[in-house]
Amino acid sequence: MGKRQRRTNLAPSQAAVPARRSSPIPRQSLAAAVVERLRDKILDGELREGQQLRQDAIATEFQISRIPVREALSHLAAEGLITIVANRGAVVSALAPEEIEQLFETRAVLECYMLRCAIPNFTESDFEKAAEILRQYEQSLEKDSEVKNWGQWNWSFHSTLYAPANRPAMLAFIKTLNNNCDRYTRLHLVVTRKLRQAGEAHRELLNACRTRNPDVASAALWRHITDAGVYLKEFIKRHREQHG
Repeated sequence: MGKRQRRTNLAPSQAAVPARRSSPIPRQSLAAAVVERLRDKILDGELREGQQLRQDAIATEFQISRIPVREALSHLAAEGLITIVANRGAVVSALAPEEIEQLFETRAVLECYMLRCAIPNFTESDFEKAAEILRQYEQSLEKDSEVKNWGQWNWSFHSTLYAPANRPAMLAFIKTLNNNCDRYTRLHLVVTRKLRQAGEAHRELLNACRTRNPDVASAALWRHITDAGVYLKEFIKRHREQHG
């Protein structure tokens, strides 16, 4: 009698668990897709600094309900790409020049630590992979049609150097920081056309990593990131003054 009761009690519970767990998946996947689309629009400059993001307009554009849009905006706000402003709702974030420089300084601290952790684990295949990514990145820099992919190539190169550190949580956070920096770096490259220098800077970094000396490699990375931050601070300041 007791055994039959236990079997009877288990059956409904086992049948109900998969249904409860599977029901929210479509909405979560939809919200993730909206995050990706809006993030691309911001990084590509299609959605400009200070531009308001209306939930109903986005929902209409993507032909979805406002629920996944609201979730996507919350996610982008956590990434720092948008800001929730009283009486205006969500707007594309506009970082002050000083904040941009501080963002690069934060990157430098974390990424140099990651690189130091990665160096003892480097293999020759890691260097070969980074070199191949850099080759494709440099080819991409030669084509204006590839502008939207420059940030992705840049991150692929850097993340390949950091991956041997085996710190996925920190790597994910650094990726978010890079997303915030990417739109300013890309704007700088498009306006100034200093494309060759970008490729050369990354090649110098790769050569420093090949020494397997953590001091040499981290010093090269520190210069690479902080110099870019200082330069972009002044560039963005001038660009905004000229274009209002």
